[in-house]
Amino acid sequence: MKIDKKIIAKTNYCKKDFECLKNPKLVCCKVTRCIDGVVCFIEPECEKSCIYKNAIQDSFICCCPTRKEIFNKYRL
Repeated sequence: MKIDKKIIAKTNYCKKDFECLKNPKLVCCKVTRCIDGVVCFIEPECEKSCIYKNAIQDSFICCCPTRKEIFNKYRL
């Protein structure tokens, strides 16, 4: 997958060394829906300790710039 270097640079807290870019099968959190390509809701059982995972009431959103771009560009 090819993601703009500017977006990758914004993902400065990735603890997984960008495994999602090295192997598309390792895209960590499954996006259940995405609003305007900005707010991506993810499955609650995905990566528990990710700094980019945020709870909103009974849902979770992903704030990872790289993850959002992977979803927007490749629908993964």
